[in-house]
This record gives sequence, structure tokens and C-alpha cells, in this order.
Amino acid sequence: MKASRRSFLATGLALPAAGLAITTSARNSDTAGAAVSDAGLPCRTLGKTGLKVTALGFGCMVTSDQSVITRAADLGITYFDTARVYQGGNNERMVGAALKAKRKSLVLSTKTPGKDKASALETLDTSLKELGTDYVDIWYLHGKSKAEDLTDELLEAQQIAKKSGKIRFAGVSTHSGHEQIIPAAVKCGKIDVILSAYNFTMGAKIDPLLAAAHDAGVGVVAMKVMAGGFRTNKEGSPNYSILKREGAMTAALKWVLKNPKVDTTIPSITDADQLDENMKAASAKFSEADEKTLSAYLEEIRPLYCRMCGSCEGVCPKGLPVADVLRYLTYAEGYGQFALGREHFLALPEEIAGIRCGDCGQCAIQCPNGVRVQGRLIRAQEIFA
Repeated sequence: MKASRRSFLATGLALPAAGLAITTSARNSDTAGAAVSDAGLPCRTLGKTGLKVTALGFGCMVTSDQSVITRAADLGITYFDTARVYQGGNNERMVGAALKAKRKSLVLSTKTPGKDKASALETLDTSLKELGTDYVDIWYLHGKSKAEDLTDELLEAQQIAKKSGKIRFAGVSTHSGHEQIIPAAVKCGKIDVILSAYNFTMGAKIDPLLAAAHDAGVGVVAMKVMAGGFRTNKEGSPNYSILKREGAMTAALKWVLKNPKVDTTIPSITDADQLDENMKAASAKFSEADEKTLSAYLEEIRPLYCRMCGSCEGVCPKGLPVADVLRYLTYAEGYGQFALGREHFLALPEEIAGIRCGDCGQCAIQCPNGVRVQGRLIRAQEIFA
């Protein structure tokens, strides 16, 4: 494995329906003639890293069945993403075991929650041990949202890890604050890959940011591509029939995959059925039927799904990190991962976790995208606390 690593290093949209319609032909034509893997999946190059990856990757955060990850690699997916903090630290161990036989032919990434150089490098060593490898291809600084989050210490940690051969490329992941963190990551010149939340609800304002990063040679990886992961919609809801018939999740994935400025995606996959759905979607065209499905889906999730637009940041008079709490609720209700959502909620400072939005007469936050903020926050506080 070490010899292999040395040789590697040496050679080494809140879019309305109308907006969706406008971009469809452009997205499809831009990706026409793209490279295809032996397994028939579209392939792209991850920025200046030179890494060739399938446009469909695998987000391992909520996967508990090791065989699904192994099967994905057998079917030809080449990019797999995990993090030190996933599943209480156990996810990396499972991912490493699942991919052991194919490690040399795959691109593997993990993330550090470290806040300083020493803690970041310590978590990297733990990650490598748990993954059963002596290097990772991409090592992300996890969950950054402000330019000042890219501290000199953390950037230095990544450079130290590169020089020691423990990582091949440096990255940063972000759920929100795209207008700050993406330009900062490009400008600093030390970030090779950006992992960003991106889906059809998030609006055209993020497209220029991703395009600028891509055009600067920074690799672009999209997460949260399913816009909340609400794969099961309640029977009797206004759009139930169209969502069930057309498949909102595959339409959402296809929408992201048709953006030529996105190099790969890491949708969460929990079982063989979801894997098969995503494999089919990865090679399919984004159609007018998909537009209609996403339009209906948007109306279905509008009051539920936080698009991480940043408009509520710093608005709560009690200091509640609104977007974060709403994301934790989505883990529970969208992904079906209650334990994950509760784990994040209970990690909040005690004085924040103890806030109860039901005590407020009127919420100070009026979401421009129609999320029922106070009701969603109360829901999170009820089920997690």
C-alpha cells in the first residue's frame, strides 16, 4: 500500500419551474459526449487533481449495510465519502472494510472536525487507522461556512499531511455560507476540492460560485443533492401521485448531474434499491417530466426543507443556529436517521440546546422560501431534547 501511495504522489437552485425549464437543454447539451466508465457511468475529472471519478459517487454517512458499499464499488462507482464524525466514529471502519479489496482503484475521502492543527492531524491519524489505509485521496476541513474558518493553522495541517503522504489533496466541505467560503477557498490557493451542498432548490446564485471554482481548477463535489432526502411522501398529500410515479429523488439527482461544473456527487445511499435507482439516473437525461416532478416536489417540501440560503443567520434574538437545527431535523425526518439528528442537536452548547421556541410569541424569522421555521424548530426541540 505504501509503495502504491508513493507512486500516486510521484505521478500524481431556489429555481421555480420556469428556471428549471430554461436550463434543461443547456445542461444536457453541455454534458453530451462526456467520458463513460467501463460500467457505463459518466466520468469527469476532479479539477486540477487529475483524479478521474464517476459523476455518481457514494455518500456513506447514513449507510449501515456494508454490503451496499461493496456492491457500489463492484458496479463501478469510484468515489466514496465518509467522515471521522459519522455514526459516532464507526462509519470509517465500515467503509474501510467494505472497500478494502478495491482500495487502490478508488477515490476515498474523509473529513476532520478538528478546530486547530494538532487536533486535525490527530483525527487524520485515527481516520487512517479506522479506514485501514495509509492515505486518503481527499481530506476535507469539515462544515465550514465563513472565510475566517479557513485558518492558517488548518491549512497548514493539510499541507503537513500532504508532505507526509497521508493525503493526496486538500478540501473543504460546506453546508451554508457559500458566498463566503467558496471564494475564500479558491482565493487561498491551497484548497484542491470543494464539497458543497447543492440541489435544485438552492437557486441560481450558487451556480456562478461553483462555476468560478470549477474554472479555477478546483474540484467540485455536490452533496445534499436530494434536497432533504424525503424519498417517502405521505399518501394523500397533494403531490403524492406524481412524486410516486415519476420519482422525485432520481429527478433531483439528474438535475445536479447535468451541471457540467459539478465533477461528482455523493448522494446518501442506504440500500440496494436506492443504489440501483441512482445508477439508472446517472446515465439518464434530465427531461421535461423531471421538471414537472421537481416542481411538484418543491411545493411538497417548501414548508419543511431549509435551503441553507443564509437569510436567517444571526436573526434569532436567542442566538439559535436556525439552519443547523433544521438540518438536524432533516436528518431524522428526511434521511430516517433520528440518532444522527439527535447526536448533532445534543452537541449544541447547553444554553442553545435548552432554548424552546414555543416560549416565543412570534418568531423573528420569516423564511423567504416558505419554511415554517418556528414550527420546525419546535418539532426538533420536542423530538431531540
